[in-house]
Amino acid sequence: MSLSLYDALIPSYQQTLGAVAGLITSAETLCAEQELPPEEIIDARLAPDMLPFSYQVKSTAVHSLGAIEGVRRGVFSPDMTPPPQTFAALKARIADTMRALEAIEPAEVEGFMGRDMRFEFRERRLEFTAEDFLLSFSLPNFYFHAATTYDILRWKGAPIGKRDFMGRLRLKG
Repeated sequence: MSLSLYDALIPSYQQTLGAVAGLITSAETLCAEQELPPEEIIDARLAPDMLPFSYQVKSTAVHSLGAIEGVRRGVFSPDMTPPPQTFAALKARIADTMRALEAIEPAEVEGFMGRDMRFEFRERRLEFTAEDFLLSFSLPNFYFHAATTYDILRWKGAPIGKRDFMGRLRLKG
């Protein structure tokens, strides 16, 4: 059995986005149990030059569904809009992303193969094939932002572990 581009991307996005949704719930629980204002987590950064929890969550949506939308257009640029600033809005962003990914047909993703694709940010232009953009640029970014979401929450004291990051495994049977 060969692995398709759809199989390499969409189920992995869904698995990790499900985990990110769980991390947002864990963040809410941490705030409630420790009587922390939500901003304590939403605005938390691992380092001063890194972006906050809310941006990390938003970026998982940007580098999954947003990447697919970019391939559809033939160009991807970073989403510079402010991230959601409440747990409810962060959950909604992830839920909307998951619903949209569910609606993507495998044939559409397979049709991306070989298409020209460009990343644009300010004066920077990077040319890719669609599959190389998705697999070598967006997918690593997606996992980076998911891991940073987890790391911020763990650093803030949430009782989470590797299984919380892994999400629901796709087991045989």
